[in-house]
Amino acid sequence: MATNYKGTVKEVNALNVYIKLIRSAESLSSRINSMFLKKNITISQFAILDVLFNLGPLSQKELGRKILRSGGNITMVIDNLEKQGFVERERNMEDRRYFIIHLTKKGKKVFEGIFPMFLDTVVKEFSVLTDKEQIDFQRMCKLIGLKG
Repeated sequence: MATNYKGTVKEVNALNVYIKLIRSAESLSSRINSMFLKKNITISQFAILDVLFNLGPLSQKELGRKILRSGGNITMVIDNLEKQGFVERERNMEDRRYFIIHLTKKGKKVFEGIFPMFLDTVVKEFSVLTDKEQIDFQRMCKLIGLKG
């Protein structure tokens, strides 16, 4: 669906790009999210497991910055991961107000079990684009993301 706004060509093009980008991102997220729900995990939980698996233990604040979530949201996601035995909190001895979050063996096993399915889903989703189009799309997304 395109915009009905009747402005300049530049305005209409920008609105149409925005609409298509947001709709495609939401559609993609919905399809990927349904894959996670079958595994009883949320996309935010998976993102935290991914960061911890690849970068090692981090503070809640650092995790929030990595996955672009607020402090309150991160606390809730980590609480749920901790209840499932996927992560552990360790009080930071340098600053006792902060916790370092560690991936447990169980969390690592869950991540390793889910990641191949996630990867396969992402590869299939983007198979509508050629390799060159995927590289161009990455470049364009980076340009938009870094603006400002």
